[in-house]
Amino acid sequence: MILDKIVEDKRIRLPQHKAKISPAEMRRLAEAYVGPSPDFLEALREPGISIIGEFKQASPSLGNIKSRIDLTDRIDDYNASVDCISCLTEEDHFLGSVDFLKQIREISPLPILRKDFMIDEYQFYEAKAIGANAILLITGILDDKQLRDFYQLTTELRMDALFEAHDEAQMDRALNCGARIVGVNNRDLRDFTIHLETTKVLSKMVPDDRVFVAESGIVEDKDVEFLAECRVDAFLIGRAFMESENPKALAQHWKEVYDRKK
Repeated sequence: MILDKIVEDKRIRLPQHKAKISPAEMRRLAEAYVGPSPDFLEALREPGISIIGEFKQASPSLGNIKSRIDLTDRIDDYNASVDCISCLTEEDHFLGSVDFLKQIREISPLPILRKDFMIDEYQFYEAKAIGANAILLITGILDDKQLRDFYQLTTELRMDALFEAHDEAQMDRALNCGARIVGVNNRDLRDFTIHLETTKVLSKMVPDDRVFVAESGIVEDKDVEFLAECRVDAFLIGRAFMESENPKALAQHWKEVYDRKK
């Protein structure tokens, strides 16, 4: 299964990171961080649909992504059109890097989500130290104790957490942990097939006081129209923006499509 391989490779990578910056030093850096701290949760609570624009270099399902504009131009577009930014930092399968997030932090006032496969508390301190305002908790790779402990650590570091689910059991676990932001990944991380219907099915489980995010599979107007009927508060969009020469115009267009449908 692809997801198991990604997690396995992450476990191999972590000692390399810790050899460069020790856990004690990374914790010190996190606790000493005084950079920008825009509120990820509140950005997603704004009226209308909020959009999280993603920056990524590749994915197991798409291969390498040939971006038509560079990082700076892309983030300039995001600054003018989306509400938050997601940055892939997973190295082996998404060609990500913490350096990308650092660069984005320097040129964007928006809240930034560190999107990675978070399995060790070291990664949470690292996320804080590089300027992330939120992290991803994938219910499919964490047990209940890990979800609770990592969520508590995230809160202590004054970051938000996006709990990601793909089925009813995972959604139930996320909600039982007190998740304020829950996302449905329409891409099955076991085989990377996409089904927008997943968001529709799981939307019935989400209380009105939680922020609900639809992730993956949004590539055309009809996808936006379909998800507008699923009580989502936000979209997380990667591929379509990364392949676009004008992500600013595309984000603005999809907000208009959503508003018309609503």
